Amino acid sequence: MSDCLHSLLWDGNALIIVDQTQLPEILTYRRCTSSRMVAEAIRELAVRGAPAIGVAAAYACVLALREARTEYQDWPQIRQAFHDSCQAIAEARPTAVNLAWAVRQMQKAFAESDSKTAAQKLLERAQAIEKEDIDTCRRIGENGASLFEGKNSLRILTHCNTGALATAGIGTAFGVLVTLASRGQLDRVFADETRPLLQGSRLTATELMEDQIPCCLITDSMASAVMRDKRIDAVIVGADRIAANGDTANKIGTYGLAVAAAYHHIPFYIAAPFSTFDFSIQSGKEIIIEERNPDEIRQIGGHYTAPKDVPVYNPAFDVTPASLIRGIITEKGVLTPPYEESILKYERSLTNE
Repeated sequence: MSDCLHSLLWDGNALIIVDQTQLPEILTYRRCTSSRMVAEAIRELAVRGAPAIGVAAAYACVLALREARTEYQDWPQIRQAFHDSCQAIAEARPTAVNLAWAVRQMQKAFAESDSKTAAQKLLERAQAIEKEDIDTCRRIGENGASLFEGKNSLRILTHCNTGALATAGIGTAFGVLVTLASRGQLDRVFADETRPLLQGSRLTATELMEDQIPCCLITDSMASAVMRDKRIDAVIVGADRIAANGDTANKIGTYGLAVAAAYHHIPFYIAAPFSTFDFSIQSGKEIIIEERNPDEIRQIGGHYTAPKDVPVYNPAFDVTPASLIRGIITEKGVLTPPYEESILKYERSLTNE
């Protein structure tokens, strides 16, 4: 992946992000010098993808402490201002569990420091979260590719964007594709355009072309026909939140893909890091689904394609039940059903680390 398409960069004073709302027409950058600017970038999807959101949130917390120190002299006031900013960052997108996870990690680092060491501790933790994501993506790619050992000319269907633009590394589901391509096992990737904001056509297609991975862009409504007619070997997508029973929230349209894949007897995989698991919720019924601006449906590229006042339902995500998921590809390996057991075992292994 070209360096120009990496999702974000910390320059020591600000978080520089690729403004993904402008791709692929314009490659432009936002230089976020405040926690509020980072939170706004997350809210507007200028930076998106669960892992990248987590990394961005971590650096936003670094900025939050700097802002608090500028505004206040008294340490208790600084501490309160920092936690208030952390809360605002965490609320930028409620469904993406990596966001809240990263903020909690930063608050933990803050709690373990004092007025003299807090700034350095926070920066070190943010850098560690970024480094961990890079390594996690590599391992997810390898573990996912291992599912297809000995198989060639693979055709994989994917949805939304899970590559370098969505992470700090090579990607989650996209990382599996990159690894398979590097091993000469891929024939073609079919990428859904991903309405309404077209992350598949604007971002994933751009990354596939950049990496010279053979690909074919399709509309979301074509996916079932492609499964029937184009010999699809697997569907691999990312996740924004995974419940303790394996129910998974991901970009709207994922659930429909899982249903279609089950009908066509095509294995459906989730690829996500452990930070995407929310062990505090038992099923997908507890996942809060973000509803976004109706104009995202009424418009394309700023031009109305529907009546300006037509009622709209615009959930950003849907929940795929665990029963439709063949496996969850993680940095620790591939979890398989029954998920109540495999995820619990996974959670315990994390606790013991």
